[in-house]
Amino acid sequence: MENEQIKKVNALYIFTYIFIPIAVSALCFIISALFFPKGNMAVILIMGPVIISVIWWIFGGKILFKQKQKKMEEELEQSGFKRNQTFYADGSTVVVDTENGKIAIIFFWNPFQRYILSANRITKVWVDDGKSGAGIIEGSSRVSFLFNIDDLKIRVNTFTSNQRWRMDSEYILTGISKADMMAEVIETARSKAK
Repeated sequence: MENEQIKKVNALYIFTYIFIPIAVSALCFIISALFFPKGNMAVILIMGPVIISVIWWIFGGKILFKQKQKKMEEELEQSGFKRNQTFYADGSTVVVDTENGKIAIIFFWNPFQRYILSANRITKVWVDDGKSGAGIIEGSSRVSFLFNIDDLKIRVNTFTSNQRWRMDSEYILTGISKADMMAEVIETARSKAK
């Protein structure tokens, strides 16, 4: 597991996450059109799978990711991994063991694969405040810390928004503070890695 190549995205998982509900809804629509053109059964066969699919797309992935995240944390504790710092983001969770120089990662779009790696595989760590624009339109809508493992860049957002915030905004400053702290923790783990 230490030398395993990291995959942030599992294509098969994304395919099933998106297209299986669509296929089930389409099949129910065809059954409804062929065998139940009118009545309550037609409505149930058409609307039921569509509603369940939308609920799955809104909540299913998040619930599954939280379950896999919790399972990873339990396995880390059982294996002797010291969780000195854990950062929960929308797209990933990063757990750092600064004492033993290790890092554990799980990604939202690849929740069935957990990565536990030596921090010496990290080649670069930095913070991106997302600053763009000039003058009165200067600001950011995303703050993150980034690190390279082998040749793969991993971005973990500490703040995201659908609008631009001024650089002196409390949201941006908090995001930068979190990103700086995580970058420092990862650097500490790198220095302790064997």
